Amino acid sequence: MGNYSSVVKTAQDYYNSDDADNFYYHVWGGEDIHIGIYENADEDISSASTRTIETMAAEIAGKSADTRIIDIGAGYGGAARWLASQYGCHVTCLNLSEAQNDRNRAMTAEQGLLQVIDVVDGSFEDIPTAGGLFDLAWSQDAILHSGHRERVLDEVDRVLKPGGEFIFTDPMQADDCPAGVLQPVLERIHLDSLGSFAFYRQQAQRLGWEEVSVTDLTPQLVNHYTRVRQVLATKRDDLAGKVSDDYMDRMILGLKHWIDAGDNGYLSWGILHFRKPG
Repeated sequence: MGNYSSVVKTAQDYYNSDDADNFYYHVWGGEDIHIGIYENADEDISSASTRTIETMAAEIAGKSADTRIIDIGAGYGGAARWLASQYGCHVTCLNLSEAQNDRNRAMTAEQGLLQVIDVVDGSFEDIPTAGGLFDLAWSQDAILHSGHRERVLDEVDRVLKPGGEFIFTDPMQADDCPAGVLQPVLERIHLDSLGSFAFYRQQAQRLGWEEVSVTDLTPQLVNHYTRVRQVLATKRDDLAGKVSDDYMDRMILGLKHWIDAGDNGYLSWGILHFRKPG
């Protein structure tokens, strides 16, 4: 596979592991691995995850069979299948985990959507397509895994058509996050930093993008990781033989770090929506 940055390569190796693949597939509901929007604390993870997709899609006008979308860091492709089945859009799923891409292709075939969904192995730091192809770029909780987030946004700008839009979510640090307090979170995911609302707004200004909307939904990050931690504890016996005890122990601890950091006001999450000049 490609000549990836060290942080992206670390993410690829992690998501390709049997432990991670089986954890996300069996705990998250099989379609998605992004943060959900919850209406109640004990809601099913997959329902909350679908609500995030629905909430993002509602911001995009004029979706049709002529709409070309690229989902960067597409995971299992749940958002792509939802968009394609709802609106007939053509979606390119770009993702660096071959294990996730294999599941994506299989589920896309099972749902009869291969004619409108392409699954591409690759990194969003070097998107393997020509420029100016897409009406919409989409991403859910993936850009944090880049060590070169500016490059990711440059690549999004390159592949969007004039007037194209970019809508995404990302686990971020709060704009006023004190130095050093996120070390337990960052060490768990092998990162030196997270983005922030301020960072993405600055990058949008650099690229000349219009800010369509920025919706702060930070409490949902704590809701989501709390729910995942609960479900993992409940399903632990069922996951035996699929996910190692060591992985589950580390995941339970790592999720607690995210929850604590969120409760302390150190993290942010929400939907960011920008438009490239026409």
